[in-house]
Amino acid sequence: MTTWPRGLRSLSLHDRYRSDQEDVVATFYVPAFTVASSYSRAVGYFTSSSLALYARGIETFAARGGTMQVVASPHLSEDDIVDIERGYDVRVVIERATMRQLEHEDREPVLDGLGMLGRLIAKGQLDIKLAFVAQAGRVGIYHEKIGVFRDDFGDLVGFTGSSNETYGGLMANFESVEVYRGWVAGDGARALRLESDFQALWANQTPNLAVERFPDIARERLIKLGTERPHRPVPGRDDALTPTPPTVSEPIRLRIPSWLDVRDYQRQAVEAWGRQQGRGILKMATGTGKTKTAMIATTQLSNVLRQREEPLVVLILAPLQHLVDQWITEVEDFGVRPIAIYEASQKWMRVVEDQLAEARLGQRPVVIMVATNKSFAGDRFQAVLSRITQPLLVIADEAHNLGSSTYRTALPPGATYRLALSATPERWFDDAGTDALIDYFGPIVFELGLAKAIEMRALCRYTYVPRLVELNDYETNLYVDLTTQIAKRIAAGDSVQDADPDSPIGFLLRQRAGVLGHAEGKLAALQQDLTARRDSWFQLVYCAEGRRPTEPGDPPGPNQLDEVMQLVGHRLQLPAHSYVDGVSRPQRKVLLRRFGTGDDLRVLVAMRCLDEGVDIPDARIGYLLASSSNPRQFIQRRGRLLRRSPDKERAEILDYLAVPPAGAPVNFDVERALLARELQRAHEFGTLSENYASTLQVLRPLKERYQLLDM
Repeated sequence: MTTWPRGLRSLSLHDRYRSDQEDVVATFYVPAFTVASSYSRAVGYFTSSSLALYARGIETFAARGGTMQVVASPHLSEDDIVDIERGYDVRVVIERATMRQLEHEDREPVLDGLGMLGRLIAKGQLDIKLAFVAQAGRVGIYHEKIGVFRDDFGDLVGFTGSSNETYGGLMANFESVEVYRGWVAGDGARALRLESDFQALWANQTPNLAVERFPDIARERLIKLGTERPHRPVPGRDDALTPTPPTVSEPIRLRIPSWLDVRDYQRQAVEAWGRQQGRGILKMATGTGKTKTAMIATTQLSNVLRQREEPLVVLILAPLQHLVDQWITEVEDFGVRPIAIYEASQKWMRVVEDQLAEARLGQRPVVIMVATNKSFAGDRFQAVLSRITQPLLVIADEAHNLGSSTYRTALPPGATYRLALSATPERWFDDAGTDALIDYFGPIVFELGLAKAIEMRALCRYTYVPRLVELNDYETNLYVDLTTQIAKRIAAGDSVQDADPDSPIGFLLRQRAGVLGHAEGKLAALQQDLTARRDSWFQLVYCAEGRRPTEPGDPPGPNQLDEVMQLVGHRLQLPAHSYVDGVSRPQRKVLLRRFGTGDDLRVLVAMRCLDEGVDIPDARIGYLLASSSNPRQFIQRRGRLLRRSPDKERAEILDYLAVPPAGAPVNFDVERALLARELQRAHEFGTLSENYASTLQVLRPLKERYQLLDM
């Protein structure tokens, strides 16, 4: 015959429980459930995993006919809150939010725990109400945490504590509970006051709080689970039977590395983003540490949510796989290993599902995924993304890439927090895409331009050397013909400024840029400059894409990258390697390591791949052979060279500008307009350089020829 303990007074209860000293669940909750007849609890969040932890205590409590009343905060999304504030039926919104949580639970242990809830509800032993802050037309989350146990002898124990009724609140986080025993002098009044507060809350008589019944449809769903799920041990039950010494384990959470010196402008950027409720764009010069700034912001946000015992799901988007790898290294420095989302979904799907389920259970305070834009927009990941109901932060690296119609429509509308990073968030000739980015992420909340970054030594100083190269006769004929066709398109009403790259004039402009970028004379100038610097390390050469343009019917011209590799590696005998799309990710890492250590690789010859995001702070000399009027490309390339590193005082940029000979029969007005666009790059580079006067001297004859001295 079972002998029940004689009430709450029979327990050796302390006035305080701390998780650094003991197992709070095993030493307080389970014994109290074993002898209590009623349990009243008001918490921020309540989950089935908490009942699983109470284990045998709950079973004993239920077998003796114990009753529970729980007031918890519903998991309201931003859309839910907006709907309530706009006057939508509160019951409908709460029903939607509650069912969303239940429908997204699919792991067996969780469903077993929900079944336990359902059986208690069906027997009339558990009743749940949902509370939220409703004040001055605004809706907020209810966070109070109080509880009361009563027994059959009229004794009560009241308690307050920092933990929610979640696995994370009760086991994974550092928690403390203050206990007030009703029969102890000084404690009794406090215990009665807590009970009175709860009763007022249950009766919906607490000012500025709204309390609603648990939705009938959700109640029925839980009862149905109670009949369907087997009565089997729930993970954690045996651990809850016997008090065990607390184990010291490092929780999974974000931390700012001790070695990281957070700069004032990074703090200002994070604060500015926070003032905009965690939305906005950081427009920071390439090389100023946007990645670390974003991680500092993420860490601070995670800490705030952790105090509320809410998990944070972070989705970081990057345009290319090697940037995903780079982000993973950065995130790991902050104490969490993220999930890489690219290549086959079999490599990441299970890990993502498991970690998101742990976050829903309260077992994992932060989940971080780093995805390529392509994988992010794919159907498999979009399906996962659509089921996330926890607070979500979207970080977009090189955010301008997401302005295309394909990507911007895939951005999750329910993301609570949004952060875009780019030195150039404005999309080139795409106002609609730029506006879409601002609509989604918010306005530019912090801006750090190149001049300011150099002044505060966030970037290094540099010299700029424009190298004017004349087209040869063959190239001049091609160039004149293309300029003539462009002039005809302009006369017909086409615009150079707003040209669609796929339009007829856009095609002609690309062909013209190809002639300039592949000008043969650039190789001779490059050879001269490399020879003068052959003893220098950390040199980058940026080549034009594709092949040198030729007349219709003529065979394709040579590839500039091949020509440069022949020049550097064979004729000049300098240790060099190409860095292009075809180079595998492991090999890229090896190349960057060899280049950065100054071991045996002096020159990297790149085509496109060293434009966005790659961290090569040791680069000191850059040769820009490609001609692009897109400001993003030259800003990115300049940023690669201006990153600071030990023993690096300044960088040197050599910019090869191809121009037609003085006597070439080109349309003066058209040529003047097109040249003004290209000289803008030289102006941008030269203005902030340490040798601006010499830059002006080199460019002056060309400006005089085309009457551009005013720019």
